[in-house]
Amino acid sequence: MPGILLPPAASLPPEAAGLAPAEIAKAWKAAEDFEAMALGSFLDPIFKTMDASNEAFGGGVGESTWKPMLVTAMAKQIATAGGLGLARPVFTEMLRMQESINRNAASSPAPPTSHKTERTP
Repeated sequence: MPGILLPPAASLPPEAAGLAPAEIAKAWKAAEDFEAMALGSFLDPIFKTMDASNEAFGGGVGESTWKPMLVTAMAKQIATAGGLGLARPVFTEMLRMQESINRNAASSPAPPTSHKTERTP
């Protein structure tokens, strides 16, 4: 996945050992997106309580339209730059859960198939 900065291979959790680089990139992006969402919910109240209506370009419909997009963009940039450090534990837990699912699927027997016979009238 182009444009995604992955954690260094040496610092990947052991659960990532059997995964393809594309799967690791997908999990890392999901973890970063989660952190950006959390940061957005932290930043949102700050911008909601800020009164910019007395500023030169403040207030109005334009501000209320663009402010949520600004908060989202800021949250994504903060998360990409390292954020609060939520992405790494979320990423590790996602890999751990995936490994558990894969292990359980490999150890459980395949479900029995039903053989239906066709009746002729």
